[in-house]
Amino acid sequence: MRDTYGVRKRKVAVLGATGTVGQRFISLLANHPWFEVVALTGSDRSVGKRYGEVAHWLLPADMPDSISDMTVEPTDGRLDADICFSALPTEVAADHETDLAKTGHHVFTNASPHRMDADVPLILAEVNPGHANALEQQRRQRGWKGSIVANGNCTAIHLALALAPLHRDFGIERAVVSTMQALSGASYPGVSSLDALDNVVPYIGGEEEKVVAETNKFLGGWDGTAFAPAGIPMSVHCNRVMVRDGHTETVSLTLRGAPGIDDVKRSFRSFRGRPQELKLPSAPDRPIVVREENDRPQPILDRDTEKGMASTVGRIREDPVLGTKFVVLGHNTIRGAAGASVLNAELLVAEGCV
Repeated sequence: MRDTYGVRKRKVAVLGATGTVGQRFISLLANHPWFEVVALTGSDRSVGKRYGEVAHWLLPADMPDSISDMTVEPTDGRLDADICFSALPTEVAADHETDLAKTGHHVFTNASPHRMDADVPLILAEVNPGHANALEQQRRQRGWKGSIVANGNCTAIHLALALAPLHRDFGIERAVVSTMQALSGASYPGVSSLDALDNVVPYIGGEEEKVVAETNKFLGGWDGTAFAPAGIPMSVHCNRVMVRDGHTETVSLTLRGAPGIDDVKRSFRSFRGRPQELKLPSAPDRPIVVREENDRPQPILDRDTEKGMASTVGRIREDPVLGTKFVVLGHNTIRGAAGASVLNAELLVAEGCV
């Protein structure tokens, strides 16, 4: 069966389907023109039970009827699915995803263990689609029939999406970033209310290192045998704040040639990538949306821009120390997580890579 794009509908599984990111995958894949959810996996205590019985549904839209009656399966190579979207916990993701790739499944993972592997592309669809060329080497060297493709940390995704046009058009010499990250980024039940209420938590374990490493991998290159990070010097401060969804990041950076603010805005506004060229089902028309108001972006007003698939940039102005500064905001569980993997899968299907 082919849809109006001429793409054969593919069977897909959601791994770790009961968690918050797993639920986002399900909501984004319901009625998808290219993908049909045929399997859901969960922990041992959920296997063999109806999904509707074991999933504590957290999203505002109702659980899809077609999903609630599905039986939760174990995460193993017997899944009758060509493509697997992984929302598995970090502690089990590495082994399960590797086993699935060995048995011919194409894994698009939101989990972190494989993101920095030397042969696993960390893809942000508009930014570095060419990194998918690493899959040929991955399959050859590991002897896999399938593959693993990673998307990044939710903070790094929105940061890299905003930095990409500036790095392309001007070059970034250095950057300083401070984040105000939503509670949902800590998964459910997340941060204790007694820690979050009336508070800012100025530490998220491992987050600052991830943002630096993953952003540089996104913005770097693939030379046919290895990834070459962009090498941008970055100082990152990560904070957890009392917001449900939507990560806000303040960014100050030095651009080569000291371009004017109008040039920076033009770079943001003109940015498009392969997903927009191909008109992929989940691709935002504008991957970066520029706001001119002095008090935007704000999570409650801007996190759902382009159905949560865009980064919203505002307060673009001169920085007296580094040169340019702005604020970027994006939905952390849509484009920052499940939506990024779905768009990656659409891209690689359209390009014939999987």
